[in-house]
Amino acid sequence: MEGFEGVTVRWLITKDDGAENFAMRCFEIRPRGKTAFHSHNWEHEVFILSGKGKVRCENEERIVEAGYVIFIPANVSHSFENIGGDVLRFLCLIPYKK
Repeated sequence: MEGFEGVTVRWLITKDDGAENFAMRCFEIRPRGKTAFHSHNWEHEVFILSGKGKVRCENEERIVEAGYVIFIPANVSHSFENIGGDVLRFLCLIPYKK
């Protein structure tokens, strides 16, 4: 995706697995990698598995690490950046578009 650097996304659970309402993805962001500042018309539920990162939601920034949870409402601009020396890894759940 444009504006994404050092980011890998794996789809873990999808409609192909019988999930009718949500999908689960695993993001891996290499050191100094980041996502673009962007928004969607759906919410995100995020669980940080490992690494250290900076999450920006609108005008607020937070430092996150393993064990943190993040809720990103629909239509809120956001980005993720790896600020550590190891891979930043997190689960991201999203609803299927209706």
